[in-house]
Amino acid sequence: MSIFVSRKRTVSVGSKGLEGFLRLPPEPLGLVIFAHGAGSSHLSVRNNFVAEELEKRAIATLLFDLLTEEETQDRSNVFDIKLLSTRMIDAISWAQANLDIPALPIGLFGASTGAAAALVAAARAPSHVVAVVSRGGRPDLADDALARVHAPVLLIVGGDDYQVIGLNEAAAERLTCTWKLEIVPGATHLFEEPGTLEQVVNLAGTWFEEHFTQAERGS
Repeated sequence: MSIFVSRKRTVSVGSKGLEGFLRLPPEPLGLVIFAHGAGSSHLSVRNNFVAEELEKRAIATLLFDLLTEEETQDRSNVFDIKLLSTRMIDAISWAQANLDIPALPIGLFGASTGAAAALVAAARAPSHVVAVVSRGGRPDLADDALARVHAPVLLIVGGDDYQVIGLNEAAAERLTCTWKLEIVPGATHLFEEPGTLEQVVNLAGTWFEEHFTQAERGS
C-alpha cells in the first residue's frame, strides 16, 4: 500500500506577496488556482482538502490569500469582486512567470463569493483559463461578466442549499459557454455532511482532467 506525501510548499504570490500554498505533483496535467470565499483564506480546511485530493490526480494547485492583512480590515473588500478577480489574474500571471512551475493549462476553483471572482477573472483573461469550477458559489455576483466567460463552467451546489441552487440556476442561464450544474444530495452550503466534499472532489477532478487533456491536445 503506497503512502501519499503531499508536495506542498508555502509561496508568496504576486506583487503583494500574498501568502499561499503551492502543490506541484510530478508531471502535472494542469494547475488549479483557488478563490476562497468571504472571511476565508489559503488556510481553508475544505479547499485544502480539495487541493490535496486533486494533487493525487496529478493536478497542481495554488491556494492563496486574496487580500493583504490590512485589506481584510475593510469588510467591503471581502465582497469587492472586481478587486478579487484582479488578484486571481495576478496569480495567473505569477504562476506563468514562475520558473518552478511548468507551462500548464490553468483552471479556476471558486467557493462562495470566490466563485464570482473566478468567473470574472476567466472573462477578463479568456486565453489563459481553460476550465472553471464553482463550489457552493455565488456566480450571480459575476453579473455581466457571465456572458463573457468562454471556459467551460461546472457549478456544484448542495441539494439542501435551496437559495443558492436558485442563484446558480439563474446565473447559468446567463452563461454562453459550455456549462453543467451538479446538485450534491443532502449537502448544505459548506458541504460539511459526510461524503459530500468527496463528491465535490470527484466532480471537480473529472471536470479539470477532461478539459486539461483537451487543452493539451489542442496546443
